[in-house]
Amino acid sequence: MLHFHGSHIGLVLKTGLVTGIISLTEGIVVGRTFAALKNYQVDGNKEMIAIGVMNVVGSTTSCYVTTGAFSRSAVNHNAGAKTAVSNIIMAVTVMVTLLFLMPLFRYTPNLVLGAIIVTAVIGLIDIPAAYQIWKVDKFDFIVMLCAFFGVIFISVQEGLALAVGISIFKMVLQMTRPKTVVLGNIPGTDIFRNKHQYKEAVTIPGFLILSIQAPISFANSNYLNERILRWILDYEEEEAAKSHSNLRFVILDLAAVSAIDTNGVAFFQELRRLVLVNPVGEVVEKLQNADGTNDLLQPDNLYLTVGEAVSSLFSSMKVVSSSE
Repeated sequence: MLHFHGSHIGLVLKTGLVTGIISLTEGIVVGRTFAALKNYQVDGNKEMIAIGVMNVVGSTTSCYVTTGAFSRSAVNHNAGAKTAVSNIIMAVTVMVTLLFLMPLFRYTPNLVLGAIIVTAVIGLIDIPAAYQIWKVDKFDFIVMLCAFFGVIFISVQEGLALAVGISIFKMVLQMTRPKTVVLGNIPGTDIFRNKHQYKEAVTIPGFLILSIQAPISFANSNYLNERILRWILDYEEEEAAKSHSNLRFVILDLAAVSAIDTNGVAFFQELRRLVLVNPVGEVVEKLQNADGTNDLLQPDNLYLTVGEAVSSLFSSMKVVSSSE
């Protein structure tokens, strides 16, 4: 009988949720590990459906939580298994062993069983791949080390949970601290690129050109507001002293901004000095719906390319200067 009440129902729900997340994570990670070795693709959705069905069916017969165990998968892999038939043979073998052969293994040291698993797993350690991760992304290398040592010294579940937690922290950090770069003009062209990456890119006097490379949402709108204001102050302190030119226009390249929410719209409304370049359809639509006075999307502050915006605004600056 199933009873959804009692003093332990909260513990059962919490344990089931955590166990389900860890088992799904472990199964998908193990599947991708062997997929990389054998050069095939793993569909995460199908993996979750398979693990869910196995646990639903297994729960009717008091089975343990079913997942893609790393140790057994490694032994299966090194044994040369190619298809799912190996799992059927393994299940039948385990059943026969539990029913009839357990007395023969009674005095088998755990060291022997551990040696079998270690021998199978040690072949999966790829030092060159770890060095490549270190060269590409130091944060990913830290995640890899946490997963590696967590699995060895704690357990597979805790090690994977630690690695997933650090990865989620990285994603949250990237969302709340999106990358914002200053663009400069490549001499002799109308191309604008990151000044930190392209050393030959030069600043256009009177223009601060920025590129936001992430969606704008409630998580990062305040940070972007502060960051852009800081860029403006830095420009007024540095560029004005060098070229004796005041900041006239702040141009935002929105090509990499795939989406915004209501906080993102409020972000644009607060900074009315901005000139927007190449916003995607969703961004334009939300700005139009929120812009009742048509202040944000006027023809003189909305352009398709940075080069077009600079040329048009520079011409307007000359017209104003000649009239004065």
